[in-house]
Amino acid sequence: MLDLWNNLLGGFATAGTPINLLWAFVGCALGTAIGVLPGLGPAVTVAMLLPITSQVEPTASMIFFAGIYYGAMYGGSTTSILLNTPGETGTMVTALEGFKMAKSGRAGAALATAAIGSFVAGTIATVLVTLFAPVLADFAVQLGPPEYFCLMLLAFTTVSAVLGKSTLRGMTALFIGLAMGLIGLDQITAQVRYTMGIPEFMDGIEVVLVAVGLFAVGETLYNALYEGRSTQELNKMSSVHMSRSEWRRSWPAWLRGTFIGFPFGTIPAGGSEIPTFLSYATERKLSKHKDEFGTSGAIEGVAGPEAANNSAVTATLVPLLTLGIPTSVTAAILLSALQNYGIQAGPQLFQTSSTLVWALIASLYIGNVMLLVLNLPMVGLWVKLLKIPKPQLYAGILIFATVGVYGMRQSAFDLYLMLAIGLLGVVMRRFDFPTAPVVVGMILGPLAEAQMRNAVSIGGGSWSVFIERPMSLGLLILVALILVLPRLLRWSRGRG
Repeated sequence: MLDLWNNLLGGFATAGTPINLLWAFVGCALGTAIGVLPGLGPAVTVAMLLPITSQVEPTASMIFFAGIYYGAMYGGSTTSILLNTPGETGTMVTALEGFKMAKSGRAGAALATAAIGSFVAGTIATVLVTLFAPVLADFAVQLGPPEYFCLMLLAFTTVSAVLGKSTLRGMTALFIGLAMGLIGLDQITAQVRYTMGIPEFMDGIEVVLVAVGLFAVGETLYNALYEGRSTQELNKMSSVHMSRSEWRRSWPAWLRGTFIGFPFGTIPAGGSEIPTFLSYATERKLSKHKDEFGTSGAIEGVAGPEAANNSAVTATLVPLLTLGIPTSVTAAILLSALQNYGIQAGPQLFQTSSTLVWALIASLYIGNVMLLVLNLPMVGLWVKLLKIPKPQLYAGILIFATVGVYGMRQSAFDLYLMLAIGLLGVVMRRFDFPTAPVVVGMILGPLAEAQMRNAVSIGGGSWSVFIERPMSLGLLILVALILVLPRLLRWSRGRG
């Protein structure tokens, strides 16, 4: 415990330097702005800004990206409440009651409970990350290649099965990502694979390029083609404060939401959508004001899901830092940012880059306070961002994406490839294919392949190594259950 305390104090010393505080503040402010603008999530933003990793010191850039990540979760609630347009998938549930509250003139109370709930949940979740991440890292050091491969298989399955309308579409998106990850030189034999004779493919396809193409360019083109003419009605703002009874109703919902959200962030289960829905269902069941749900808007229905969302987002850092496994799209892009620096996330990270890890954890505490200061008094300013005309906004994103991708290798080929991947993103969005599994497959695919080959060589060329070890066998059974159980449940309902 003393070691942990010393490490955390060292983290605060690093994160508290003027330059790192400035990066944290810029990240939080930019994240909030991005969260407020509908359709622009932290994944798009971090993907667009990834090229800065070649210019900025690792600790500063990770603090900056983390600020964008949880700042966007704060900002997303503003559009959900005032416009009924979730800026992020995690804030979809907030829109259910938040928009109803805004309609009945209680927008201020809804925004206040969302901001304070996010602060409470983010702080408690950061304490849990501080306590559990080092313990999990110590345990993860003992895992061998068979267990690692099965863990990655679990990540593939859950991300593909949970995101999107169907498992088949999720799996298709995953295989597109895995195929992209195989292009280039084989890690072990140095054989050239699937380059189709194109010399630019020898080094493989950059994850940054795919992320920018799928999210930033894909989102822009999709909006230009299909949603360019849509307009929204903005609800009036009221003063941002809560009455005594609203405080009384909010705080138990914040705590419940925090403890529902945290476990979901730590497992590869598709981000913060599930815990927010679970929290909403729990609040609806426990509330003494059931008549307000779906009519005038119940404050618990905003407080609980918003806390669950922020708690889950903070918890994604646990598997990312300790196992090198991203449980959300933004976490996958953060992993590629670490890889840009030649830093491998995983059990050894707490030994090899302890300064970076503890500065990042300390910055979460600082960022939460910054976000509360940014959000409560300045919510009126954030709402003004919604007045930016969409054509100018999306044109700016395209310019930024193009400059960022070209700046990586000064290659015109990369720009053509980015546009092609952007068009793929439009097609996937149009036909309801989730884009997250593409990025997860592309980043984890080569790592999973290396672990699988190492595991088979440990087993003397026999595949039975995966079922001879208890933990890898348990993980394989879990993967099978995730794929089979939903079908069995649907089949039994159909029979009934």
